[in-house]
Amino acid sequence: MRIMAIDYGDARTGVAISDPTGLLAGYTTVIRTRKAEQAAEEIARLVRERGVEELVMGFPRNMDGSEGSRAELYRGFARLVEEAAGLPVRLWDERRTTIEAHAILHESGKRMKTHRKNVDAVAASLILEGYLTRKRLERKVEDGEDR
Repeated sequence: MRIMAIDYGDARTGVAISDPTGLLAGYTTVIRTRKAEQAAEEIARLVRERGVEELVMGFPRNMDGSEGSRAELYRGFARLVEEAAGLPVRLWDERRTTIEAHAILHESGKRMKTHRKNVDAVAASLILEGYLTRKRLERKVEDGEDR
């Protein structure tokens, strides 16, 4: 089952799609637009083109777990994506993903000026990896492997 993670942003939206088994992060891209409707339509196109069956989107929370100031904007975008793609969107805590994405790019030797081009795709990959890890742990618990 292919799963898509979305890192929504004002000017760029990062996308990461798992491999067909739903175990590893694979394809990544960045959608460059300031128009939410256009970003949602591009996501829907990728869903159809790549055979995505599940959507997860980063959701802004404050460090204390409360909802961030942009939470309602993200909920609205999730509704647009649901309508365009015909799949429900699971909101996923994205605390620190952008910070971690910048750190990964910095450690890989990328200059700060080039981070902006790639940080959203890396952040989407981090969201996807966190979600896939949670799904694996939940399956283990369901299968009784946690004992």
